[in-house]
Amino acid sequence: MDSITHELLVLLLAAFIAGGIDAVVGGGGLIQIPALFLAYPAESPASLFGTNKCASVVGTSNAAWRYARHVVMPWRTILPAALTAFAFSYVGAATVAWLPRDAVRPLILLLLIFAAVYTLRRKDFGGQHAPAHSGHRELLYATLLGGAIGFYDGFFGPGTGSFLIFLFVRFFGFDFLHASASAKVVNVATNLAALAYFVPHGYLLPVLAAGMALANVSGSMVGTRLALKHGSGFIRQVFLIMVGVLIVKFAWDTIRLW
Repeated sequence: MDSITHELLVLLLAAFIAGGIDAVVGGGGLIQIPALFLAYPAESPASLFGTNKCASVVGTSNAAWRYARHVVMPWRTILPAALTAFAFSYVGAATVAWLPRDAVRPLILLLLIFAAVYTLRRKDFGGQHAPAHSGHRELLYATLLGGAIGFYDGFFGPGTGSFLIFLFVRFFGFDFLHASASAKVVNVATNLAALAYFVPHGYLLPVLAAGMALANVSGSMVGTRLALKHGSGFIRQVFLIMVGVLIVKFAWDTIRLW
């Protein structure tokens, strides 16, 4: 097996695993992005990020569609959040020009630790689906959530899906299953916003993106099936594992920068 074939197989496997994780709790970029940078160290970062987003948006869209077939989707919350997230992801991307990403890394680490501790201490957190808002308040909160998470995804990115799930559970009273389903739709919006920049500027490896998209979709089918079969308890466990991984990564990156 030559090196090119080996690299391709590794990337397809990474995309498959990333698709499965993304479908449950988000965070697949922690696998897919490092794999791309290892396989193509000489390629421009923008092209690798564009390729990652292209593969991810296909898998996430598939997961959103599969959830929508089996879960009653709270569209009055999801749609305004998704539209605002799409718009604010542009704002977040533009902010990078004057505010270094590393400046907010310690803050993100603290937020992740808070989310993990909060979820662990409240054993019933995300166990029951009891939407907490309606009417104008629902619209306002959904818009604020979409704006905040859209800005974060455009500005920084890692852990967006996990943050979305936590916010839907904490502030909207969703269980983990409905929160995960809702997060996929908003995540599709933020990914499309990023692609609206990457694709016209040619920041994409199209053949590789197509192959990884197919692998990502396959992984998302497995992940969605597991989430629907095992429900909120399973998603809560995977969520805590993923947040733990994110905490370790952010802590390591922060210490290394010091």
